[in-house]
Amino acid sequence: MIARKNIVVPAVVATFLTALVFSGSLVTGITSVFNASLVAATNLFNIFLIIALVTAMLHSLQVLGADRKMVAPFRRVMRNGHLAFWGLVVVTYFMSLFFWPTPAVPLIGAVLIPVAIRAGLRPMAVGMVVACAGQGMALSSDYVMRVAPGLSAQAGGLDPNSVADRAMVLSIVVGVVALLVGYATEFRKMRAPSAQLLAEWEGRGKSLDPGATPPRERELVETPAGARTAAPAPAAAGGGTVITGEPGEPDGPPCPAEDPPQTPPATHPAASTFFAFLVPLAYLSLIGYMVAAKASGGIPDLEAGEAAGLVGGVAAIIVLFASLVGEGRGFLESSATHVVNGLVFAFKAMGVVLPIAGFFFIGNGEFASEILGTENAGDGILFDLVAAAQQHIPDSPFIAAFGILLVGLVAGLDGSGFSGLPLTGTLAGGLGESAGMSADTLAALGQMGNIWSGGGTLVAWSSLIAVAGFARVPVLDLARRCFLPVMCGLAAAAVVAVVFLG
Repeated sequence: MIARKNIVVPAVVATFLTALVFSGSLVTGITSVFNASLVAATNLFNIFLIIALVTAMLHSLQVLGADRKMVAPFRRVMRNGHLAFWGLVVVTYFMSLFFWPTPAVPLIGAVLIPVAIRAGLRPMAVGMVVACAGQGMALSSDYVMRVAPGLSAQAGGLDPNSVADRAMVLSIVVGVVALLVGYATEFRKMRAPSAQLLAEWEGRGKSLDPGATPPRERELVETPAGARTAAPAPAAAGGGTVITGEPGEPDGPPCPAEDPPQTPPATHPAASTFFAFLVPLAYLSLIGYMVAAKASGGIPDLEAGEAAGLVGGVAAIIVLFASLVGEGRGFLESSATHVVNGLVFAFKAMGVVLPIAGFFFIGNGEFASEILGTENAGDGILFDLVAAAQQHIPDSPFIAAFGILLVGLVAGLDGSGFSGLPLTGTLAGGLGESAGMSADTLAALGQMGNIWSGGGTLVAWSSLIAVAGFARVPVLDLARRCFLPVMCGLAAAAVVAVVFLG
């Protein structure tokens, strides 16, 4: 991870060696390589399916033009740099909460970033806001789709709903502190609104100052909807395959030709307006129900998996109706195409997690028995390791909290905010009782470290590349800009976890 290398091969090798040493059988060692990924896929397929359905929904909305209409009203609010800063925070957070950050970045980049630049917000500040509100605060809680809490809870045998609730609180703590620190550093750098600022920013895609990052070359990139468009490649992106912590490939930023940018006319104006209201209203109603169920004992709470099922079910229904309106008689084929593309998208984005999660699942006794083909694997190998080292570990909630947070930060260095979640979840399950803290809280805290690190705020080889590309700033500089605010937020979250949630 520190060397920024893909960790699938080390995970597969470690799975083979662990099974070989545990069983003493070469056959078991070889079959465990397959069984580990199979067990991980069996337990995590619901996550892949919900990603596919939500992605399919977004594609079906793009056909109607409803995706742009959902954010267009916010352009009127951004009248100066200060309003643009917090307006971007609100829109990015809620769009990323429903659709995940990277699929939402092209939409925000095309519609709102040019408006924020013209209002007086610096491009570097724009990148920091989008990364912290989307890739950080929204993705680290993942409260609507609940992919991350599911991964954290699954490996540690914890309650996904409890982990999700604590992750939501901690994500807000990290996000608010990080954004306040970022706002304080940008306060005196705000500029007066001017069309010239937008013209200068647009020129970054064609010509950069000498001594800065090299000029970007035009290249063909895949948009989330599958169409090929010409866009500048993000500067300082580095080489190799980017493993993101959430779906979405880094797309280059569009070059707006007008000021302010105009939303292209929809093929079905009335339908696009209807769906632009329907989709947020449906998911806001779902969130309202979950909040009311938590606050009131008279409303039945959703069981584990039901929230994700509702999100996926609503997405599937919207895909069908949006395709019917947008494609007419061809909706049977188009809706199926959206779902297939969503599944391909989900496996491209999350498929790398399977062999990694499979290795970490060996540490859990329940999964280890399936992977190793034994009737009883005890409490789990990782639990045994923690128990053996327990006498050497101070029983301090603060040490446990900052230790889990540090493990999460390191696990995210590979640029995938989700691959380390089985590790921190399993560690939380083993350390919680001995440290005198809730294992759910520790798992949520490890989730913060994982996703804020690798999900796209602290490492330049993550999905931060997409944000930097749309903001037109060097990705390495953007990662450095996010470092201090994010680390302040994570430290504050660790203290809150111990004092209030422990």
